[in-house]
Amino acid sequence: MNRVLLPCLAALTFSSGALVATAQTPAPSATPAASGAAPAAPEAGVVNMGAGPVNYPMPYAPPAVADIKAALDRIRDYLETATPDHLIDRTTNQTITDFSHPNPNATTPRSTFQLVSYEWGVTYAGMLRAAETTGDARFSDFTAKRFKLIAEVAPMFRADAAANPPPVPGAGGPGGGAGGAGGRGGFGRGNPVRPLVAPRSLDDSGSMGAALIKAQRAGIVGTDLRPLIDPLVDWIANKQFRFPDGTLARNRPYANTLWLDDLFMGVPALAQMGKLTGDRKYFDDAVKQVLQFSERMFVKEKGLFMHGWVQEMDDHPAFYWGRANGWAIMTMSEVLDVLPEDHPGRAKILELYRAHVHGLAACQSADGLWHQLLDRSDTYLETSASAIFVYAIAHGINRGWIGAPAHGAMAILGWNAVAKKINDKGQVEGTCVGTDMGFEPTFYSFRPTSVMAAHGYGPVLLAGAEMIALRNGPAKDALINLGSMQMQRPPSFF
Repeated sequence: MNRVLLPCLAALTFSSGALVATAQTPAPSATPAASGAAPAAPEAGVVNMGAGPVNYPMPYAPPAVADIKAALDRIRDYLETATPDHLIDRTTNQTITDFSHPNPNATTPRSTFQLVSYEWGVTYAGMLRAAETTGDARFSDFTAKRFKLIAEVAPMFRADAAANPPPVPGAGGPGGGAGGAGGRGGFGRGNPVRPLVAPRSLDDSGSMGAALIKAQRAGIVGTDLRPLIDPLVDWIANKQFRFPDGTLARNRPYANTLWLDDLFMGVPALAQMGKLTGDRKYFDDAVKQVLQFSERMFVKEKGLFMHGWVQEMDDHPAFYWGRANGWAIMTMSEVLDVLPEDHPGRAKILELYRAHVHGLAACQSADGLWHQLLDRSDTYLETSASAIFVYAIAHGINRGWIGAPAHGAMAILGWNAVAKKINDKGQVEGTCVGTDMGFEPTFYSFRPTSVMAAHGYGPVLLAGAEMIALRNGPAKDALINLGSMQMQRPPSFF
């Protein structure tokens, strides 16, 4: 794409004593005098002299709240049909309504996405935030309906898993993935809530745990979710493999390895548990994780995190993968949301958050998105990381951690680009599939993208929800002034 933007003169009209330009309206094919048409009205929110028309690759002006809401509606409507909300008997395909007795044929109907996964923990939380900022209960109902089902069926699966324990996974170690094959063990692979009733990794525990706690605090389900929450937080706090200094770690692909992803897979649930229970030990652990990860993995010169860190290596693999950096800044946002103002670690996390925002600002592409490897423009533009950055930056502005004049345009530009990745069906395009730790750029650069990658939906919901709050709050007066996006009208044109 030719990204050289050639300025041209805009037709000017006078409006209320100010010069107003149609900065993004294509030039007419004939003059009003020749065609007999009335002069085009200036674009709303455009003041003073602006250069236009400009062939931006995405909408440039601040988005209307109604347009953001419409994009979120499309995603919600798609996910209602793509995510299960009931169980069936696999032999009869009949819906199961009685969960009082184990049924080894119980499973979810065939669907695009799962009922429980770390990606879906983000989606459930995104639905809750969308309900908050839009006032539309259909978003929170999406989460409430499925959490109610999970709470109802979990005892049935848990009882069977206790009586028929599943095989120990043959690979993966702490932080490993799916359960072992063979054996019934909680109905084996047919168990749609296995990560919750038998957690064995941070991927199983943290994201879903944080979303469940948010739902518990909001009281949207109408039933106590603590029987689901407590085992997940217990895994993170007491069972997950850690370094001697307490840092959450994994033993893959090598022994004693840190994955930046694990900040999000563990820390928000700890922080939310602190808020739920009032027990400061959870806040202390959450802060310790963020600071000890950053000591090893945050590169101050770039303002970015490396994806992986291996204790026994002298030179650690310094690849600045986008979505992992997204998990990191989302984690800091989640911690700052609930961490008491008087906590001794709050100032350090806020300083780290701001440094990361600064680093991300330097990496945003002219298209508005961020690259798969943030510091390499030869890698593709990736949707899920970009959406997380939009969310975290807009959220920081809304919370007063960073300022709208410096960072609001970055969030708006990012959202405008992300919104173009939501197709007419409500699917999110351009999302990188699941990605392990790599040791050369080719691995990251050629990871496929897919609308089936569940990682994109929650971040886009969160980003859109936070953008609505931004446009209704700190960026309510955003406009195009002198051809560029500004967060408020200038006090003077001179």
